[in-house]
Amino acid sequence: MSSLDAGSKVEEVKDKEDKAGELLFCGATCWDIIGRKKGSVEGNLSSPTRLRPLVGVDIRFVASGCTSCHCVALDVEGRCYTWGRNEKGQLGHGDLIQRDRPTIVSDLSKYKVVKAGAGRNHTVVVTEDGSSLSFGWNKHGQLGSGSVKNEIESSPVRCLVSEVKHTACGGDFTVWLSSIEGASILTAGLPQYGQLGHGTDNEYNTKDSSVRLAYEAQPRPRAIASLAGEEIVKVACGTNHTVAVDRNGFVYTWGFGGYGRLGHREQKDEWAPRRVDVFQRKNTLPPDAIVSAGSVNSSCTAGGGQLYMWGKIKNAGDDWMYPKPLMDLSGWNIRCMDSGGMHHFVGADNSCISWGHAQYGELGYGPTGQKSSAVPKKVDILENMHVVSVACGVGHSMVIVDRANMADRLDQLDIHDGKAFDEENAASNAVPQNKGSAVKQTPKAAKASQNAKKRKKAKDSSESEEEEEEENEDGSSSDEDEANGLSDSSEQYGSKSKGRGRPKGSKNSSGGGKGSGRGRGRPPSNKKSTPSQGKAGAGKRGRPRKT
Repeated sequence: MSSLDAGSKVEEVKDKEDKAGELLFCGATCWDIIGRKKGSVEGNLSSPTRLRPLVGVDIRFVASGCTSCHCVALDVEGRCYTWGRNEKGQLGHGDLIQRDRPTIVSDLSKYKVVKAGAGRNHTVVVTEDGSSLSFGWNKHGQLGSGSVKNEIESSPVRCLVSEVKHTACGGDFTVWLSSIEGASILTAGLPQYGQLGHGTDNEYNTKDSSVRLAYEAQPRPRAIASLAGEEIVKVACGTNHTVAVDRNGFVYTWGFGGYGRLGHREQKDEWAPRRVDVFQRKNTLPPDAIVSAGSVNSSCTAGGGQLYMWGKIKNAGDDWMYPKPLMDLSGWNIRCMDSGGMHHFVGADNSCISWGHAQYGELGYGPTGQKSSAVPKKVDILENMHVVSVACGVGHSMVIVDRANMADRLDQLDIHDGKAFDEENAASNAVPQNKGSAVKQTPKAAKASQNAKKRKKAKDSSESEEEEEEENEDGSSSDEDEANGLSDSSEQYGSKSKGRGRPKGSKNSSGGGKGSGRGRGRPPSNKKSTPSQGKAGAGKRGRPRKT
């Protein structure tokens, strides 16, 4: 293909991207407990649903991330709407108050915002004039403001980059694509697994007397030297890894290598961009290719629109250590794709397709449909609708559908109101600024009062109550770790989370006391053991007593 043809093809792709439509949402709406509480939670939208503040608004871009519990939507006028969790100021409204409804970021009203990216606790936007602003958590310098002096920036601050075309966010790092020659890709944030691509993880020891490792934050965006000779045109970020494509269609990956998510046939971390050998020679990516990264996998479309995936694809089964074609989607004209924690959404032809592991209805199959799907499956309610764009986050998905000839179909969909901001504001007056700790304590307090009532009714059930609470506690911790991308650490370094998989009976099998139990030393355990004291026949927890 000549350079002229390639250029016109890119312009055609750009025109496609500028299309707008109605935003539909499915998944969890309980932003404060999503990924933290085991089991079902209230307020899940299991079918694609319209959001009241965005009904009739022309949305042209949506963003979330595989570790994000918040959402970003941009309309054709360049207004930026954010909603969801806001414990680190990632919504950009100048406070730490959660928003259940899409709310315009007033501090961005003087800009026309055209692109956005969302990390675990931060958000980055790109304006029409090529500047970039960011807000949220800045502990690792992921906002790219050049400083980590303020750990939380709840209002937009300017990033130290210029001529920006696109941005993408990982868990705690950010990537910008620029039109500056020799510096087409810049990164900032946490370098722990080499995800910044600068050939180092910036590890150092914080104590001379003992080993206490830390990773030096990189708050100033820096161009990746090894890609200085290439023009990077597409990028996607997982929790701790990055996938990029240059103008010639070559694919590069770097960062955390667990489960084979980098596609190099090994699980080694890569601290600098490494070319994926599958996409070379006659199998380079076309200009209109799609690139996506989930928390533990990566994907892209190659020649003929064939979708390739690699990494951890399913909860069960072998990991794909190098890119393999997903034959279920052969022959589909895939226009857009995004990946969440372990689920995927695709817009293809006149259908919307989703699959993966899901808990909150984020696959959009409806209240009577299945929760998860191991194979790609059509979202029936969106059949024959033209999907313009998709975005996936933790426990939620967003779809933009073209309104053309679809007014009647859209009117049949439910409309979600969400809690008004004033109600939330009033409810949060009694809550301290550090909302994270308050949220985590609430389920424990509720459980304690519930257990107290149960003990009054029947003392004999005390042991089963204790076991039930332990299950909830352990599930909550592991879910939170997974949602926050901490599973990456446990994969590599074998952290404490692996001990959670042991049988409950074995925890207290040697001695049955606190020393060999959970090891958390929580005060409530003393109270819970009170009803069973003095009973001679008490056996191991979870087993019936002999009378």
